[in-house]
This record gives sequence, C-alpha cells and structure tokens, in this order.
Amino acid sequence: MTAGTVRTDVVELSADLSASPLWNPDLAPTPAASRTWSTYHIAALWIGMSVVITTYTLASGLMQQGMTWAQAMLTILLGNSIVLIPMMLNAHAGTKYGVSFPVLCRAAFGVKGANVPALLRAFVACGWFGIQTWIGGLALHALLGAAFPGWLALPGNVWIAFAAFWAVQVAIIVRGLEGIKALESWSAPLLLAGGALLLGWAISRGGGLGHILTESARLQKAHTPFWQLFPAGLTANVGYWATLSLNIPDFTRYARSQRSQVLGQALGLPGTMTAFAFIGVAVTSATIVIYGEAIWDPVQLIARIGSPPVIVLGAMVVLVAQLTTNMAANVVSPANDFSSLAPRRISYVTGGLMTAVLGIAMLPWKLYADAAAYIFTWLVGYSSLMGAIGGILIADYWIVRGRELSLPDLFDLKGRYAYRHGVNWRAMIALGLAILPVVPGFLRAATTPGGQVADPGIFDTLYTYAWFVTFALSAVLYLVLRPRDVG
Repeated sequence: MTAGTVRTDVVELSADLSASPLWNPDLAPTPAASRTWSTYHIAALWIGMSVVITTYTLASGLMQQGMTWAQAMLTILLGNSIVLIPMMLNAHAGTKYGVSFPVLCRAAFGVKGANVPALLRAFVACGWFGIQTWIGGLALHALLGAAFPGWLALPGNVWIAFAAFWAVQVAIIVRGLEGIKALESWSAPLLLAGGALLLGWAISRGGGLGHILTESARLQKAHTPFWQLFPAGLTANVGYWATLSLNIPDFTRYARSQRSQVLGQALGLPGTMTAFAFIGVAVTSATIVIYGEAIWDPVQLIARIGSPPVIVLGAMVVLVAQLTTNMAANVVSPANDFSSLAPRRISYVTGGLMTAVLGIAMLPWKLYADAAAYIFTWLVGYSSLMGAIGGILIADYWIVRGRELSLPDLFDLKGRYAYRHGVNWRAMIALGLAILPVVPGFLRAATTPGGQVADPGIFDTLYTYAWFVTFALSAVLYLVLRPRDVG
C-alpha cells in the first residue's frame, strides 16, 4: 500500500510529511507505538463524558416537559443506542489510520474543503464548552457559598466563580491530551460514586424508589402526550452525542485495535448514559414527591436541600464531572479543528485556548436558561448540522472508498483529495441540500418560547427529526453526486 505499512488492522505512515503545509505534530497520523489506549481507557473516556450534569438534565428536562420516568428512560436508551452506530463507523478510520476528525474530512470534502465541517463541529463544541463551564461555575458558586457565608454577599459572585472555573480549565488545556487521558481514568469511579450518593438521598427522602417512581408517574399524566414529545426528544438524545459521533477519531486514533474501540464504546456509552440518566430521572421524580415540582437542574436541587455538607460534596462532584466532560468532549475536537485551519500557525493548545474564549462569547447562560429551549432548540438544532456531515463521512469512507485511504494524499495539496482547488464541491452541495429542509422548522422553533411550535406543519415535523433527515439525505445525495471513478 502507498499509505504505509500494515500491522493487522493498523496502517502506519512511513513517509515524512513534515514539509507539507497541511501537517503539524498534532494533526500528524498517530504512530502505532503511540496507540496505547485499551478497552478500559475508551470505556473510562465515555464514563467520564457521560456522567455529567447535562446527561442528568437531559432526562429530567424530558420529565419537566411531560414525560413519565419510564418514557424518558426509553427515549434516552433508544437515542444512545442509535448514535452508537455512526460512532463506531466513524471511529474505524481513526483506529486504522491514526487520523483525527479534520484530517479524515479531507477525503470526502477536499484538503481545503474539510475546513467547513471542521468549523461547524468546532463552533458547536465551543457552545458546549461554554454551557459546561457555566454549570461548573454555578457549582463552584454553591460550594463557596456553603463553605464561606460571606461569599454570598460578594458583588458579582456568580461571575467570579464562572471566571475561576474557566481559568482552571485553561490550565488543563495547556497540558495537552495526556492530561485528559489521566483525568478520565481516575475520575470515572469517583463520578459514578457521586451519582450513587445522590440516588441514595432521593430514595431515602422520597420514601423508596418504587414509591417515588410510581407517584411521579401519576402526577405527570396530565402533561403533554408522550407521542407529541417523543420525536424531538429522541432527536435531542441522538443529537447530544452527534458531535462526538463525528470527531470520535480524535480519540480512537490512540486505540490499540478496532476491538478496543468497539468494546470500549459499547461498554462505556449506552450503559453509562442510561444509568446516569436514570439517576436524573429518579432524583427528579423525588423532587416531584418531596417539593411538589420537578427540579431539573441538580445544582439548584443541591442548593434547595440546604445542608452545607450535601452542598459541598454535591458541588465537588459536579465540578469534577464538568471538568472531565469539557476537557474530552468540548476541547479536543475544536482544538484539532482550529489547528487544521492553519497547521503551521495554530497548535492544539492554541486551538484549545480559542475554544475557551469563543465558549464565553456564545453566551452559554442563555443557551442553558430553559429546559425546553435547551432540548428543542439547541440539541435538535445543531443535530441537523452534525447529521449532514456524518452521512457524508460514512458514505465516503465505508461505501465509496471501502475503508481504504491514502495517508500521504491527506496531506498533499495536489493529491487525490485535492479535487478542484482543494474542495469537493459535490460534498458541499450534498451538505447544503441536506440541511435545507430543516431550516424553516429551526427558524420557527428558535423564535418560539421553549422551542415547541403550537400547530406544527410539515417543516416543523421534519425539524423534530432533524438528525435523521439530514443524515439520510446527505448520504444519499453524496452517493448520487459523486463521480463514478471515485472509490
């Protein structure tokens, strides 16, 4: 093979590409000797990313909108099982060739055109970075308020806590990817233990697990019908990890084998998401029984409990959860994506710092302000972009190219992936046309309080299935538009 030397299911680059303007040490294919992540590391990565407040609020937010606990759990389990499929398919190229997401995009979109999907993915990650940082800042605010009563009288205390948590993350970004690997490995058991303690409180105060689930289901029956909420709820759950289903090669490029990445993801993603979402469901059910209302935000719940030890312990778990998820899910991808714009000028660390700054500029306190808007506008909305990119990548790698890539050409401005002026316009057309049908629905949802349109039309219905619509359309359009001699 011209791409390199084959070692079982791993392809290693043998040529020196350091002179290419598309190359830098962070974007270079990972050598076989550096692919050390085992099944445990991949699973721990997913545990660390899944055990986070936004997983909890995804479940509790569905209940707040009218689902029973069982309906919310079914929606979450189904959504995460669906998104695991494109996750594994895109992960394959990372493990086989050691390439990151923006480099993989060059095969389908062109060596220059790849910047378009990379930037779309990067900006979504910046929004998520801001949201997770805002939640971490709120938890730090609660922690300091419980430990030091005078903190609550300090002007601008919430913003100071937000800035402090942001600064801690910047310090971790500077350490690079190995720091993230270590953070995920030791934090995963701690996060699961913290979630178990919160579940124990709910069962104890709510009168038993069976009682709180039965009672909350009875109280929820008067809300919006399940089938009216289900489509957008399912799409939101797929959209939640639709981002990682694209840039999963950023991590699996370090996996020892395809077996490690497949088993690690299968063990780490659906089970952990469902288990931690169940904690969110059970605890939110308990708040309905105890307080007479669904408290969807655990930071608000911790403050409502009012016990200083509970506040301190709960806030510390939230802080660790936000750190692990933000560092892995919302820094690695945009750092690589921004680096791919100008490999000679932007390193991984510089890209990570750009993410941290843009995350604030996207006003995350507004994105997270309302449970309905968070689910039906933010999650469903960006899933349309992620689905369109994912459909093209999978169609190109698995069908058009039969899982065969040329590593040197991914870094060559005049190679087989140069297309016309570095851009595969067929992929761009497929991307744009796939997104087009869901734009009217998104605009209506974005201008409707809570994101739910009262009298949905055909475009609103298409929007509720945004990821599925754009994923299928982009894949089909790309296969129809591609030249017959490509593959």
